[in-house]
Amino acid sequence: MPDFPDDSELVFQFKNGSQKEMAFTSIIKKYQEKLYGLIRRMLISHDDTNDVLQNVFIKVWNNLDSFREESQLYTWLYKIATNESFNFLEKRKKNRYYSLVDHETDLINKIKADDSFDGNKIEWKLQLAIQKLPEKQKIVFNLRYYEEMPYDVMSKVLETSAGALKASYHHAIKKIETFLTSE
Repeated sequence: MPDFPDDSELVFQFKNGSQKEMAFTSIIKKYQEKLYGLIRRMLISHDDTNDVLQNVFIKVWNNLDSFREESQLYTWLYKIATNESFNFLEKRKKNRYYSLVDHETDLINKIKADDSFDGNKIEWKLQLAIQKLPEKQKIVFNLRYYEEMPYDVMSKVLETSAGALKASYHHAIKKIETFLTSE
């Protein structure tokens, strides 16, 4: 991974004029892969993920000047990515006029059709199990399992208590275990 200035330096460069575009490019290069992974696990579709990721970086460009640095930059970025993903899912549900079961079935069919998943592998089955989770449990599971995000950081991203997140993660694990053992 390339060596980037630390986040506070990138924010400083962005806010202070002449290095704004260079700082923003560095932020994109530093975080786009992680944010892509987070969004992709929620949306499944590569095209949808790219659209949402682009919206995330547009929001970052438009709002980084007002970033107060009360949290770490990556926490702020994950919060934007999570919110944009939830917003995308909500819009899709409203626009398509279909039920949660139809939405879940649509995501499962996308997983099955994705060439990057081999149906005989546990990752494929895990993704199917994750898609059965309620949205909140899905994001908590993804942040904890894939991103290894600590609960205190996650609580800032999702604006909820660490205790509630631990409970949500525990419930998600139980549901995934049940799904995997029943398959």
